[in-house]
Amino acid sequence: MLTVHHLNDSRSQRILWLLEELGAPYEIKHYARDATTRLAPPELMAVHRLGKSPVVTEDGHTIIESGAIIDYIVRKHGGGKLVPAAGSADYETWNQWLHYAEGSAMLPLMLAMYTGRLGEAAAPLKPRIDSETANHLGYVEASLAGRDWLVGDTLSAADIQMSFVGEIVKSTGRGGEYPKIAAWVDRFQARPAYKTALAKGGPYNMGPKT
Repeated sequence: MLTVHHLNDSRSQRILWLLEELGAPYEIKHYARDATTRLAPPELMAVHRLGKSPVVTEDGHTIIESGAIIDYIVRKHGGGKLVPAAGSADYETWNQWLHYAEGSAMLPLMLAMYTGRLGEAAAPLKPRIDSETANHLGYVEASLAGRDWLVGDTLSAADIQMSFVGEIVKSTGRGGEYPKIAAWVDRFQARPAYKTALAKGGPYNMGPKT
C-alpha cells in the first residue's frame, strides 16, 4: 500500500489530490507543523533524513520531491490517466511543467515569502525578486491563454504539480493581476477529487477560502 506522509499546509496536499483523481488506493500518515516555527516535526526525519514533505513510501521504497513522486504514481498507479502518450509533443510539455514547478517557478515565490519577514533589510533584493516573480507568473499566465489546462484539453498531472504556484497567486491577492491563473485555480479547486483530498488532508491554508 502506498503511504503518503502528509504535512499540513504543504505541497503534499497535491499528492493526495493526484491519488484521488486516479482513484488509486493509499493511506495517509499525518504530521503537524510546529505552531510557532511552522517547521515540520522531527518525526518526518525518521521517514527520510531531510525531514520534508511530501514523501511517499511503498514496497520498501521511499520517494521524495513532488515531481518524482508524481512521475512514480502515474507510472505505477495511473493506468495511463493524467499523462499524455509517451513520445508525443504533449508529453514533452507535460514533463517540462513537472520539472518547472519546483525548479524555476517556486524559487522567486519562496524568496519573496522569506525576505518579506525581514522588512527593510530585504530592500536591496526586492526589485530582483519582484522582477523574477513577474517573469515566471507572466509565463504561466501566457501559457493558459485560450486554454483551460496547461497540457492538452483536460486536466493532467502537470496541472496538479503546478497547482501550488497558482494557489500562492490567489492566496496573496494577485489574482487580479493574473486572471487566467486565477480562473485555472478556480477550475481545479472545484473538482470533486480536489475537495475530497482537501477533506482527507486537513487544514490547508492555500486551499479555497470561505
